[in-house]
Amino acid sequence: MTDQAWPWPAGAATGIGSLPGTDIAEAQRIVLGELPALPHLPELPARGPGADLIGRGAGLLVELPVELYAARWRIAPRPGRDLRRARDLMERDLDQLAEQAEEYAGPIKVQAAGPYTLAAAVELPIGGRLLRDPGAVRDLAGSLTEGLRGHLAAVARRLPRASVLLQLDEPSLPTVLAGRVPTESGLGVYRAVQSEDAAALLRSVVEGVGVPTVVHCCASDVPIELIRSTGAVGVALDLALVTDLDPLGEAIDAGLGLLAGAAPTSPPSTGRAPTSAEVAQRVRQLWDRLGFPRSRLAEQVVVTPACGLAGATPAYARAVLAACRDAGRRLAED
Repeated sequence: MTDQAWPWPAGAATGIGSLPGTDIAEAQRIVLGELPALPHLPELPARGPGADLIGRGAGLLVELPVELYAARWRIAPRPGRDLRRARDLMERDLDQLAEQAEEYAGPIKVQAAGPYTLAAAVELPIGGRLLRDPGAVRDLAGSLTEGLRGHLAAVARRLPRASVLLQLDEPSLPTVLAGRVPTESGLGVYRAVQSEDAAALLRSVVEGVGVPTVVHCCASDVPIELIRSTGAVGVALDLALVTDLDPLGEAIDAGLGLLAGAAPTSPPSTGRAPTSAEVAQRVRQLWDRLGFPRSRLAEQVVVTPACGLAGATPAYARAVLAACRDAGRRLAED
């Protein structure tokens, strides 16, 4: 296996997406400094509506305008102030990325909410989540695919020497598949989506965006085989939540890359960030339990925090990113 099989260099580390604070310039500096092999476009949800996972993702939709209503995002009759704010924040982030990384020539990762996580959160104008209407979910997926193509092209224009990797965030996917997404009243749940239908819809997005795509899910019960069947190049998950090794082992054996969430998003009882040696050892232990040769590890695996770091202190978030970076280098030297 060679480095060329993966859209990242051997021994790479990256962040999942979110960071604490509201200063995008400082966040970009931290990411570019601490994660030089695979930086990502940071997300700062503390800036408020439109900077959150759902608002940011909904702002990418084409011809499906959204607005805030009673603190929830819903489909709107026409574009308005809430949508402008979400898009302005994203534009500001991309401009700041161009300013700081114009000469960057490696891979860069951008994140966006996936279709099922959006469908489980965004409401129809008549009430109820988009998830209740399969036709609306298909329309959402098509709109998101078109919006992502435009977004990825905008990143590529600003960083002409870089290669772009997409991460689709699907934290709600397991609850969607299990039929556990509650209705607005809280008294019922939406009907479960069948695995084959979910796989087909996600495949349409993965194939439609035109860049290598990773699917991220930091919940338990990650549907690894479903994700592999979409054509994604990798799965991003929290190693602490992996209980059944067989599906992960089969997917890795079949060539799926792994973004291994190996560093906790908040300080453990010791109060300190994990060391790079501790993070690297967590990844090695999993790899050894799966029974794969160490020679493949640094090429197929990217070291990451367990999930987003928006809830961490700035000092802890930076220390975790640095530990992940150095853990990746340790794995490459094994």
